Amino acid sequence: MDPRENRSRTVAGGLTLSVGLDNADLTGRDDKTLQAGLDYLHRLGGGTLEIQAGEYLMHNALYLRSGVAIRGSGENTVLKKAPSCCTPLVTDSDWYETQVHVADPSGFSPGCGIMLRSKRDNRLEVIKDTVTRIDGQTLHLSRRLEKNAWLEDGATAATIFPLLTAEWVDDVLVEDLVLNGNRAENEEINGNYAGGVFIQHCDRHTFRNVVSRDYNGDGFSFQVCDDIRFENCRAQNNANLGFHPGSGSQRPIFRSCTARGNSQGIFFCWGVSDGLAENCDLSDNLDYGVTIGHRDTDNRLHSCTIERNHKVGLLFRQPLSEFRGAHRNIVEGCTLRDNGFAAEGIGVQFLGATHDIILRDNRIEDSGAGKQKTGVQVSAEAQGALLAGNTFAGLERDVVYLSADDSSVAAT
Repeated sequence: MDPRENRSRTVAGGLTLSVGLDNADLTGRDDKTLQAGLDYLHRLGGGTLEIQAGEYLMHNALYLRSGVAIRGSGENTVLKKAPSCCTPLVTDSDWYETQVHVADPSGFSPGCGIMLRSKRDNRLEVIKDTVTRIDGQTLHLSRRLEKNAWLEDGATAATIFPLLTAEWVDDVLVEDLVLNGNRAENEEINGNYAGGVFIQHCDRHTFRNVVSRDYNGDGFSFQVCDDIRFENCRAQNNANLGFHPGSGSQRPIFRSCTARGNSQGIFFCWGVSDGLAENCDLSDNLDYGVTIGHRDTDNRLHSCTIERNHKVGLLFRQPLSEFRGAHRNIVEGCTLRDNGFAAEGIGVQFLGATHDIILRDNRIEDSGAGKQKTGVQVSAEAQGALLAGNTFAGLERDVVYLSADDSSVAAT
């Protein structure tokens, strides 16, 4: 060793640990083996978990850990959700307890994920945990419930969970794998609680070359998370939203991503700001390609393809007040084609007081089948909209401005 190379050596080299069906550091074919690898690396301060090719049956979510990267072998690495079951509770469980008593425990096993749901005053209450032991009809959980699960509120227990999840976990990389939600054998769940990916209160996660498909809910959902990046990811044939940047999330980035066959491609939830969707394909979704709404401001769609979405290509949702509008968003260099054929045939629709939107240098067209009849429809309450440099082709109406009584006062 050259004695002049004497700089202090203080940065640890991260361990790479392999998991596979055979010939790996850890061998197995389910979530327990994957979680063991993640937790081992987390104890060492970080590293990379390499998941070899194969199908891994998920009886519980894989809980992400700070500073630990997950790398698969592309589309040959598949994490598939096990079939779900659901059963009612047969006794009340109070918020301080660690057990629930169910009608039918047969679909549960120690270590499986569990979701308790009940509805009080039309509000869904959700508890997510892991079953640690089963005694007859009693399921033991890993911690206290912290909420009541009462019969009068229709409390149930189900094996519903995300495939990848985290709360209050930062600095994670996931790449080169497939998440199969096994939609045909699983119950639907709202994307505010689960998804192929579901993270909450997390910052600086990157998903690269990750496919989330056939989940009976959202493909990718993140709530109150900043600086979440998606690169070349696909949300495909999920029951609800493809990508769900959730409430309060700042600076989400979607680059070269695809959302097809979902209810919506990208759903900007509440208060999502300074986001970017670039070179994305948001097409063939059953409702909308993109929707932007409640205080979703200062976001940008650039060079995206938004076509053949059934209801509207790009929708600025109706705000409950002017303050809650989706103001100052920019759409530029995008193609919006053949949208709205299951509804009014609108490419871009403004609802309510949506202000200072810029639509610039887009191509807005119908390919000849008469699917997209109106290029842009601007509400009477919208102010400050700038339309510049757009190309319109094959439409019955390029731009429609609505009056207060929702009748057209100008069309070009």
